[in-house]
Amino acid sequence: MKILVTRNLPIDLSDLAQVAEVEVWPERQPPAYEWLLEKVPEIDGLLCLLTDRIDRTLLEAGQRLKAVSQMAVGYDNIEIAAATARGIPVGHTPGVLTEATADLTWALLLSASRRIVEGDRFTRSGQWQTWEPDLLLGADLTGATLGIVGLGRIGQAVARRARGFDMRVIYTSRQRCDLEVEQALGVEYRSLEQLLSTSDFVTIHTALTSETHYLFGDRQFQQMQPTAILINTARGSIVEPAALYRALQTGQIAAAAIDVTEPEPIPMDSPLLTLENLIVTPHIGSASVKTRRKMAEMAIANLLAGLRGERLPHVVNPEVYS
Repeated sequence: MKILVTRNLPIDLSDLAQVAEVEVWPERQPPAYEWLLEKVPEIDGLLCLLTDRIDRTLLEAGQRLKAVSQMAVGYDNIEIAAATARGIPVGHTPGVLTEATADLTWALLLSASRRIVEGDRFTRSGQWQTWEPDLLLGADLTGATLGIVGLGRIGQAVARRARGFDMRVIYTSRQRCDLEVEQALGVEYRSLEQLLSTSDFVTIHTALTSETHYLFGDRQFQQMQPTAILINTARGSIVEPAALYRALQTGQIAAAAIDVTEPEPIPMDSPLLTLENLIVTPHIGSASVKTRRKMAEMAIANLLAGLRGERLPHVVNPEVYS
């Protein structure tokens, strides 16, 4: 059997090498779609990333494919219906990156609120001459209102961390949580409009779907307070880039910190990169050593199960087994 891995992983691949011939794309940048399309007819297993387009055409070309395993929680880059129609189980790595992404959310929130990145640039440029009463004044977290858009695993982990800052936490979600969950987390349910108008900080943790694509546009930013700060560690396409630029450039909101962009990577000529009140990190929500290794282990376990004809431990499309 043959396996294709579309990027170097932070883990030894000996478990895969014991059962199949393994080819790993060696470059830092993702392989071209055309290269994948050329390779897929001769492989039995595919271990891919969010940066790989796994569409119907590619899946239909993979006549030997027994499983697709993605090293990520999300899978919007894969045409799941096409995989199911071909009887190909698709694996992913849920749950493992919850705490790491929640940690990064708070790192961004603290950095944006206290203008850490601006302060670093200010110091390195030689502008720091003396202590000044009004230098780089930021926003207080203690006692502020945190609005969470999407109270899934990561949203709940973010809410738990807010207790340490004595914040009032409100949330909105596709479905309201059970009262027991709300009480345990100390959160209050609000509509999106209510959340935007009353939150000092808004953090996005909802999945990217057709309903949440560009969930944040001009209208939503106009509903936010001019002192509000936006955090996005979910998906770039949930926030309309041009609308975010206008909101930050005109002072409609105070600042933003984002770990995800549309497109990725963000183009170097993007007007967003000209803004001092925006922090952009390169999609590192799960980038801790422990988390990335665990993700790789889960992805390998999914792929090995698929190659053996067994049910994937974490399968996106369980209907393939019906």
